[in-house]
Amino acid sequence: MSLTLLQAWQGAKKRLEAANLDGPVIEARLLVEAAADATRADIVADPYRELTPQQEATLADYLQRRENREPVSHILGRKGFWKIMLSVTPDVLTPRPDTETIMDAVLPAFPEQMSFTVLDLGVGSGAIILAILSERPAAKGLGIDVSEEALAVARENAANLGLADRLALLRGDWTAGLGDASFDLVVSNPPYIASQVIETLEPEVRDHEPRLALDGGADGLDHYRLLAPEILRVLKPGGMFAVEIGFDQKAAVEDLFKAAGAQGVRTIPDLSTRDRVVTGTKNPLETRG
Repeated sequence: MSLTLLQAWQGAKKRLEAANLDGPVIEARLLVEAAADATRADIVADPYRELTPQQEATLADYLQRRENREPVSHILGRKGFWKIMLSVTPDVLTPRPDTETIMDAVLPAFPEQMSFTVLDLGVGSGAIILAILSERPAAKGLGIDVSEEALAVARENAANLGLADRLALLRGDWTAGLGDASFDLVVSNPPYIASQVIETLEPEVRDHEPRLALDGGADGLDHYRLLAPEILRVLKPGGMFAVEIGFDQKAAVEDLFKAAGAQGVRTIPDLSTRDRVVTGTKNPLETRG
């Protein structure tokens, strides 16, 4: 006898709970929806709809992979961020709700119809810059990443969201080759985990996320040391930056940006009230030479 949608969901939930995985209720629903080509509404409105043998086999495969600690985003090949849906692969960091704190920092500073330019350093899947462009129709952006594979994912996401005409993507080493005072806004979620800490992370991150997007050097701050003065260099006078940080890096990263000349430097907590985003501006009166 075939499983119904309701039975599939309940069974999946039990398996994920038994494996001690976080969020088993939501993850079970997402895996059942994907395997059975169903929506959340279907599970409620048509709970006794039966899965085909092929759908049951797909669900069994998904659950096995999740029990082996493969992230749901990799199993499904997609992840929601802010108000957009993104394709994700093992070549990019899976977008996380914590990173949406950048959106909370940035959007109030740029009115909806304002025309401005945004730079995303380490663009990955494109999550941050595409979320900004989706909310600000007159904005244009540039995303830079050292990984050609990551840029391919960002390119696909931009096309799927109808934003490819407002986003340029370049392979590069952070800000190398960019002109002074070029952007109104710079955002970044650089690698910030101390090298020796990576081996202690949960398997979903340690074994499945790109090491390049995690490793911040011996103390996790290597990239900020380079980025703070460079971000200030490429910002227009009066321009704004917002960078994600590790929960214990507030003082160190704030000091780096202050030393680079940033004004109004402050840190915004995420929904778990952990320090998450350092933001500030470039002196509007600053001129060079």
